[in-house]
Amino acid sequence: MVVLVGPMGVGKSTVGQLLAERLGVGYRDTDDDIVAEQGRTIAEIFVDGGEPAFRAIEKQAVRRALAEHEGVLALGGGSVLDEETRALLAGQRVVYLSMDVEEAVKRTGLNAARPLLMINPRKQWRELMEVRRHLYEEIATAVVATDGRTPEEVTQVALDALELKEA
Repeated sequence: MVVLVGPMGVGKSTVGQLLAERLGVGYRDTDDDIVAEQGRTIAEIFVDGGEPAFRAIEKQAVRRALAEHEGVLALGGGSVLDEETRALLAGQRVVYLSMDVEEAVKRTGLNAARPLLMINPRKQWRELMEVRRHLYEEIATAVVATDGRTPEEVTQVALDALELKEA
C-alpha cells in the first residue's frame, strides 16, 4: 500500500489515480468514501456538524480504508491531525505531497467546496500548514514537492522516492 497525504488541492486524487495505474493496483480516496457513506458533501458535513463531527467520521473512514485497501490510498488533508490515525500510518509507505502557499491559492482559490478556506484562503492555508506540516513530515516515508510539476512528473518523483518499480 502507498498512502498519499498533504494539504487540500495538492493533487492527491490526481496523483493517486496515476500512481495506482502505474503500479497496477486499485485507488481509493477517503473523502470519496465519506461522501458516499454520508450521502452529502464534505462541505455539507462541516456546515451540519462542524469540524469535530467531520473529523470523527473521517477517522473511521481512514481506519476502514487502511484495513480493507491494498493499493494507493489518498487521505483528506486534515486526517493527520488525529493521533490514532498517525499511529496507524506508522510502518506504511506514506508520501507527503507538498506545495507552497502561492501554488495552494492558485489551485484552491476561493472554492466554497473547501470549507476551511472560505474567508481568507492565503492566511487560512498558512495557518493550517503551521499546524499540519510537521505532522505530514513526521509520518512521511517520502516528501514530494508538487510546485511547478505536472501530475505525471509528481507521480514519477513519488515512484522514484519510494524506489518502486512499475507493475
